[in-house]
Amino acid sequence: MRKMILPPPPLFSALQQPAQHLLPYKTRKKGGGGRESARSSRRPQYCRDPAVHNALYTGDLQKIKSIFKDETTANLIIDSLAEELVWSAELGLWVLAPQKTHTSPLRITVSRGYRDCVKHLLLQGADVDAIVGGKAALHDSCANHRAECTRLLLNYSANPNILSEEGLAPLHLCTTQESLPCAQMLLEYGALVNQNTRDRRASPLHVAAKHGLDDHVKLYLCYGANIGHRNREGETALNSACASADKPEEAGRYYRVVKRLLESGADAQIAGRKNHTPLHNACSNCHIRIVELLLQHGADVNVSNCAGYTPVDCALHAVEDYLEGEPEKLIATLLNHGAAPINPKMLKFCVLSPRTMEVILNTYDRILSCDSWVEFVPSEVWQEHHVFYDSALCLLNQPRALQHLARCAIRKQLGIRCHQGIAQLELPSSLQEYLSLSLEGYLK
Repeated sequence: MRKMILPPPPLFSALQQPAQHLLPYKTRKKGGGGRESARSSRRPQYCRDPAVHNALYTGDLQKIKSIFKDETTANLIIDSLAEELVWSAELGLWVLAPQKTHTSPLRITVSRGYRDCVKHLLLQGADVDAIVGGKAALHDSCANHRAECTRLLLNYSANPNILSEEGLAPLHLCTTQESLPCAQMLLEYGALVNQNTRDRRASPLHVAAKHGLDDHVKLYLCYGANIGHRNREGETALNSACASADKPEEAGRYYRVVKRLLESGADAQIAGRKNHTPLHNACSNCHIRIVELLLQHGADVNVSNCAGYTPVDCALHAVEDYLEGEPEKLIATLLNHGAAPINPKMLKFCVLSPRTMEVILNTYDRILSCDSWVEFVPSEVWQEHHVFYDSALCLLNQPRALQHLARCAIRKQLGIRCHQGIAQLELPSSLQEYLSLSLEGYLK
């Protein structure tokens, strides 16, 4: 069944009863901070009392002190009922179904940043590393960037490398800029900077790169993060950063992450899932600044992924999604770095961007056919840019201007060195721009 989780309803029915099934508990040796591997002989208690729940969720310290007075109460399992929307195949509609959730007093207070309440629970013997509801308290403090609670838990000997039931360490849950102090503390207390998630084998560096967290990336590299580590899909942190930079408003921070990784020795040519290189990913996101960085660090502009697509092909497929991102500049950059001539059949992907089409058509010494794209141009786009489209049709099977033919000859001679060679030619800047496929709004 497909599930849609709703916020839990108000807590209900004051009831405290013994558990029907034992939960594994790890206990702490008093004084030495060591851990026993054997399960405690005590049976965990489940609590559904609304007064207890409300005291924890609101951080009512006085009530918490009156309720949690010993180790048994400090380690209660908070049992609540949340309603989820579940698709019923039998009824053919979404229905609300009650679902039990478990957590602990320590997890609740930590996630909300109630430091004094957390300290009281720990003093009463709350198991700092207890996994309840799939996570330990340290997971919640990092996920919710509660730095003071993180430090308190670590001071009480919380395991900085403890894994959740999903196989995530606390460091893997530092996914926002606000979580940087938590990440710093975890490392200071012995967190493994190269610890991988259980399923995807992603390192903290992968996580930071995926979320565009430059300060985290810098921190992890300072602690010896393996920049070349590849996750289960074969992707490095650089792959993750380039693949995730898909929102123009976040372009700046991903650029900084990629720049730091490349300057620290990341390989720009390592391919990950589906043989996508970082350049494939950056082109798919129409991120020209990252593309330029990758090309400067040796990315192969003509490598193909498992589907046979080059970075240019990926960029062309993304044109319609990033019309405001000046895709024509990205295509020109790739062509100036030696991208192979673009198959005319690919022109249909950029009919909504006549500027991109102009760049491509100006790499041809003649226009043999428009059949591959002309029928895809919407009438309103044609009307708005009729000067360009009409000029393209007028040149069909006609010789191009001598100046254009000279441009084609020079570019062919320079090959993959166009971006460097053009700048070294003793020509006026206007001619250098012309050789670099500058735009005029029409073809000649």
